[in-house]
Amino acid sequence: MNRKRITRLKTLSAALLASGVLAAGAAQAFSLPSWLQPAKPTALAQNTAAPTAAPATVPLVPAQGQVPDYRAIFKQAAPAVVGITVEGLHRLSAEEQGAQPGIPQGLENDPFFQFFRGMPGLQGRGGRGPLPQQPFRGQGSGFIISSDGLILTNAHVVRDAKEVTVKLSDRREFAAKVLGTDAATDIAVLRIAAKDLPVVRLGDSRRIEVGDPVMAIGSPYGFEQTATSGIVSAKGRSLPNDAVVPFIQTDAAVNPGNSGGPLFDGSGAVVGVNSQIYSQSGGFQGLSFAIPIDVALKVKSQIVATGKASHARLGVTVQDVNQALAESFGIKKPGGALIANVSKDSAAAAAGLKAGDVVLEVNGEAIERSGMLSSLIGLSAPGERVRLKVWRERAARDVDVKLGSADNPLALAEDEGSAVQGGALGLALRPLTRGERQQAQVEGGLLVEGVSGPAARAGVAAGDVLLAINGQAVQSAEQVRELMKAKPKHIALLVQRQGETIFVPLKLG
Repeated sequence: MNRKRITRLKTLSAALLASGVLAAGAAQAFSLPSWLQPAKPTALAQNTAAPTAAPATVPLVPAQGQVPDYRAIFKQAAPAVVGITVEGLHRLSAEEQGAQPGIPQGLENDPFFQFFRGMPGLQGRGGRGPLPQQPFRGQGSGFIISSDGLILTNAHVVRDAKEVTVKLSDRREFAAKVLGTDAATDIAVLRIAAKDLPVVRLGDSRRIEVGDPVMAIGSPYGFEQTATSGIVSAKGRSLPNDAVVPFIQTDAAVNPGNSGGPLFDGSGAVVGVNSQIYSQSGGFQGLSFAIPIDVALKVKSQIVATGKASHARLGVTVQDVNQALAESFGIKKPGGALIANVSKDSAAAAAGLKAGDVVLEVNGEAIERSGMLSSLIGLSAPGERVRLKVWRERAARDVDVKLGSADNPLALAEDEGSAVQGGALGLALRPLTRGERQQAQVEGGLLVEGVSGPAARAGVAAGDVLLAINGQAVQSAEQVRELMKAKPKHIALLVQRQGETIFVPLKLG
C-alpha cells in the first residue's frame, strides 16, 4: 500500500502555543556574484569600511544584478522589529475536543507541536478529557510603523490572547493593547505606550517582481532578531481559505515565530507581512507567503479609525479558466474568473450575473486568474460600485454592480423520471427526486448515475448533479439531446459535487 503524505498550509503559529512564521525582502534582479566578477572595488566593499551609522536609505549595489547590502539593511531596520508573546485561553472546537486529550486535532504528530508540548498550558489531562478552554502561550513577531507605538502583526498571533507583551530590540518590554484584528487578511494592529521609537520604512509591494531579492527579520522559535534572505518566487498567490489576499511567495526561510514580521525589499523597505508557510513537516520547506504591505496598511487605516475592517462581497463562487474551458466558451485564450455559482440575494444576483459568466475585468483591470477577482472585490468597501466586463454567450458586455458586505451571511440558491442516456457525453442521467433536490439545495438538474467515455476521462463521477451545459440549465433528457445536436467539440458541464459547484470541460471531438 502506498503511504500518502499530506502537505498542509500552516499559519506561522504552532496551534495553541507559538504563533510565528515568515519573513523576507525584495529588490532587483540577480546576476553573477562579486567573486566571479573581475577584481575591482565595488560599492559593497566600500560599505564595509563605511561609518557604522546606517544611511537613510539602503541602495542596491550599483553593479548590475548584485546582492543588496543586507548588513546595512539589518542595521537600519532591525531596531523596529519586535517580538510578541501572548497568553490566553483558547475555547476548543467540537473537532478539537474529539482529538487526543490536550492536543488540538491534526497536530498529534506535528513535530513543532511535539517540541513545545512541555510548555505551560499544553499538557494533556490524561483520561479526564479535554478542557472546554485550553490555556496557551504563544509567540510571534511584529514591526513598528509609527514612533508613538503603532505596531503591525498577524491576527493569528494575538487570537484569543488575554495578555500581549511586546519586546523591543533593546530588551524593553511593554504591555500592548490590541486595537483590532481582521481575520480575512490576517492583520492585527497593536499599540504600546512609548515614544520616539524606531520605525521601518514602508515600500510599495506592487513594484516588486519575481526574482527580486528579499529579507526577513523575526523571532523564529523564539530566536530574536533573526535575519534570512531569498527571492520573490511568485506574486498574487491565492491560498485555500484566504481568497482576499494576493500573497507574495518567497523562498526566504521563515518558521513558527516569524509570523507578523516584516519582509524587506532590496532597498530596505517593508513590502510584506510574513504570514504562512507550506510544509509537510511543520517547519520551513522553501515556500513562504507574505501579505502585501499595501493590503496591510489599508486594513490598518480602517482598524485605527473604527476598530475593525470591512470587506465587500460579490456573492459568487469562481474558478480559473483553462484552455478547454476557454474553447468551450469561445474565449481566445485562458483568463478571467469563471462564475460557477451565484448566491441568492447577493450583489451578483441583483446585477444579473449568472453561472457561466466569465469576469474579464474589474474597473478596467484585467483578471488573469480567479483569485484576482476575489482579492479586488474583498479589498473593496461594501456599497462601492464597480464595473465588470463579463463574457456571456460568446460576447463581452459591461455589468455595473453595487457590492454587498462580507459581514452579511448570504444564502445559497434552492418531478420524478426515469434514467436517460447522455449519448456522446458518456453520462447516464435522470431527473432529481423532490427529496434529492431539497437535500442538494438545487431547483433542477440531473443526477449522474453512471459515467463512461469523455465524462469519465474528465473526472465526472456517479452522484454528481449536472446543472448546466455551456451555461444553459438542464432539467430533462430532451434539453440534453437538443444541446448536443450541434455536435460541439468542446463543452463545459456545470456540476455540483458535495455541495460545491464547478465547471468541468469535456473534449468530444
